[in-house]
Amino acid sequence: MNKLKQVWEAYHPIVHLLMGGTVFVMLTQCMSMPFLAIYLSETTTLSPAYIGVIVGAGPLAGTVGGFLGGVLSDLFGRRKLMLLSMLMMAVAFASFVVFSHPLALLMISLLLGLAASFYGTVSKAMMGDLTPEDKRFRVFSNRYLAINLGVAIGPMLGAFLGIAGSGIAFLLTAISYVCFAAILALACKRYAITDTTAKQGDTEKPSLGSMWQVLKRDVALLSFVLGGILLVTVHGQMSVTLSQYLRENIADGVALFGVMMSVNGMTVLVLQIPLTRLVERYSLFSRIAGGAVLMAVGEVGFAFSASWSWLIAAMIVFTLGEILIVPAEYAQIDKISPANMRGTYYGAQSVSTLGSFLGPWAGGIVLSAYGGPVMFLGMAALAIVSLVFYWWGQRLHEKRQQQSITLCETAS
Repeated sequence: MNKLKQVWEAYHPIVHLLMGGTVFVMLTQCMSMPFLAIYLSETTTLSPAYIGVIVGAGPLAGTVGGFLGGVLSDLFGRRKLMLLSMLMMAVAFASFVVFSHPLALLMISLLLGLAASFYGTVSKAMMGDLTPEDKRFRVFSNRYLAINLGVAIGPMLGAFLGIAGSGIAFLLTAISYVCFAAILALACKRYAITDTTAKQGDTEKPSLGSMWQVLKRDVALLSFVLGGILLVTVHGQMSVTLSQYLRENIADGVALFGVMMSVNGMTVLVLQIPLTRLVERYSLFSRIAGGAVLMAVGEVGFAFSASWSWLIAAMIVFTLGEILIVPAEYAQIDKISPANMRGTYYGAQSVSTLGSFLGPWAGGIVLSAYGGPVMFLGMAALAIVSLVFYWWGQRLHEKRQQQSITLCETAS
């Protein structure tokens, strides 16, 4: 009981609510979204190619939406934009059941991608606002765990209930977002969470023009984003091209891919917390470097493994890298962002999701032209190259900090 009390008191109640809500909405969302292509093929006469365009439109919109959401949150406030984004997602999920026109479905997918990116960026920024700096890495790790918990349970629960990928699942997801938005609105009112953008004594409200100027000058942020694009490219190609490679080259490859995806999710659930605690004493760059090396080793394992056991082992190593990188990237951006522009910086980081498109596209080209081993080794090389950008960004940030200290000492 004392342990639970300590955990509760360690973070702001709104942070706990966002964690619990993340599990809830991801659980219901994963009863519907992973099956969107199947649902559209069964309820419309659209071709597989156009269904692919509809499904891919959401993440593509999210690449831009994360940055836009961060800017808007800094200008107009976290709370209002977060609640609006959840209502937008509710409308989008319900609309998939109501509409069947191809153009309407495309617009719905774009709306969903924008709203989801708004919510992801703003919720991370609010967690950063409400959490002391020394606890933010753990908060981001727990958020990552909450997402994976919903992802792991949602599809299985939907299948058990017999509603996975059905219209009922999409409506249930819409209802869950409305309920969560209502609860969050009441909680924000209860704990006096306002839409002010002034944080920790900052009184200047940034303008859109000043944000662009800061981002253009902040080469450290640019370096981190470029490194992130490379790592997401490595991670983004994994599920798409790996499934094709296994299907063509390994006995019962489709079944193996399903097992490997389950192993990926279970590894996160089981090892996320202990691994996060273990590496907290190391620098953020060390965690990212360790994660990138593990991902590269996993890719090398994919390239040279021919049996189920070795491929599953490679997936475990790859997932360990993923566990180290995801929260450390959030914390790294948080570390360099001014308090009154945290949402903008998180939004800029979301540009790294461009790798989710570059990975499958480039990986597919290399897979077709040169085969799986060359593709996997190329991705391993990209993971290592990404560290150059992270190292350079860290150097620039440290240099800027030293210059600030020198100026303060001179002024005093």
